[in-house]
Amino acid sequence: MDNNKKGYKTLGIMGGTFDPIHYGHLVTAEAARDIFNLDSVVFVPSGRPPHKKDYRVTDAESRYLMTVLAVVGNPHFYVSRVEIDREGQSYSIDTIDAFQKKYPSTELYFITGADAILEILTWRKVDEIVRKCFFIAATRPGYDLKGLSAEFQRVAEVLCDRIHTIEVPALAISSTDIRRRVADGESIKYLVPESVEQHIYKNDLYTGAR
Repeated sequence: MDNNKKGYKTLGIMGGTFDPIHYGHLVTAEAARDIFNLDSVVFVPSGRPPHKKDYRVTDAESRYLMTVLAVVGNPHFYVSRVEIDREGQSYSIDTIDAFQKKYPSTELYFITGADAILEILTWRKVDEIVRKCFFIAATRPGYDLKGLSAEFQRVAEVLCDRIHTIEVPALAISSTDIRRRVADGESIKYLVPESVEQHIYKNDLYTGAR
């Protein structure tokens, strides 16, 4: 579902495991698109996340399909296979380089959660990433990113004026909680798009998650 359009002035890149994708992701992407006047937002499901997960990540093809199902109704959203089809581990710098090469005249905005922003200093080639794109950090209401300490100050010094924050109420939804709910037989209706919910149950995903 890669879009070959070349006329973007601004493009949001929203990477994530999307295990599963949920309304928090979609609301965040739409808020970023609206506030920063992005021409489009591309969702990039991770292929092989380099950071250790505390659970077994669902296969890439299933996560990709759920993401496609979730965004199909929004003409400003599309999904890229760039990380899924890349061999080896998935690093943000490689993804950003791929989009910079594809859209050389486009201003790139990397959309992520506040928790990920606080880990950015551990990312591969962070100095290059900062030069090549802006950052949009999404936070939950009441989550004071700037008051979180010296850690944020260290990150802010690296990112300088290239980081922006937005508050997204729907970020109270989490993939971890959705996996737990499925495992415990609880409803996930209205937490994920109906098509994603059907895919999860049809393919018996997360029934063993905890």
